[in-house]
Amino acid sequence: MRGQHQVGLVRLPSNTDDTITQRHSLLGNANIDHHLLPYLRILLCLNDLPTSKEKPMFYQRFTSKLNAALITAGLLSFSASSQAKSISMDVFAIPSQPIVSLVKQTSDSLKKEGIHTFYEQGFAVHATLYLTDFPEGAEDAIKTAVKKIVAQQQAFPIKAQGFTVTPSNWAFINLELSTKLQRLADEVTLAIEPLRDQQADVPGWVSHYPNKLEAFKRYGSPNVFQNFQPHLTLLANEPSPKLANFNVKMKATPPVAEGQIIGLGIGITDEFGQQKEVIARYFFN
Repeated sequence: MRGQHQVGLVRLPSNTDDTITQRHSLLGNANIDHHLLPYLRILLCLNDLPTSKEKPMFYQRFTSKLNAALITAGLLSFSASSQAKSISMDVFAIPSQPIVSLVKQTSDSLKKEGIHTFYEQGFAVHATLYLTDFPEGAEDAIKTAVKKIVAQQQAFPIKAQGFTVTPSNWAFINLELSTKLQRLADEVTLAIEPLRDQQADVPGWVSHYPNKLEAFKRYGSPNVFQNFQPHLTLLANEPSPKLANFNVKMKATPPVAEGQIIGLGIGITDEFGQQKEVIARYFFN
């Protein structure tokens, strides 16, 4: 196997020149519960077998279950080279009904222009806090981290105000960036970032923005910390020329609503950052 296994803060190189003894010595020096060490040693030995034919039939089942358990415990994360695939996942803020109603109202207005929003298509209304690629099997660890954050949170006010259309015809309802929302986004990023796919490709557009590129390299997302701009996405790459006129109308009478952030959700996303599947919702006390 090529690539690296990361155990705690100790990297275990898996080049063919490394000996099992060297790697097991590194493992012994890692700050890991001693009860887990025998299983980690088994995993390393299985990975050292040079071909799939030489690996026991239970290899895939054993390693996948062990990896998931260790990721959940926060003790092990695998790079993309040692995972079958990565999945795009989003930890998002859940807005209260007044904000959802504003999205519906704006969506209905766009529908009259023949423009069909994500809301109309049934996607969840959400404000992305941290969106990136994760190794397959990291879902339980993400849920555990999110639940810990939710347990310490209470609902807080949020204001939706304004309508934005980008040069590439993405359309948003803007959310006011409050101190509490920024703090929540930062906390989510710091808690979830260690679980991400460390080898995920940089999106092409990010390379044109040095500050976003730096954020992606460090945290796996270009839109965190000082780059966080909360919004509710209505459209992506909208081809209708009527959107420009609609934008003019919205500038004259901007959409406005006051509500709350009432919880956090986790979703598997499509190429536009919309939730193909919401796998968990947790609400604040």
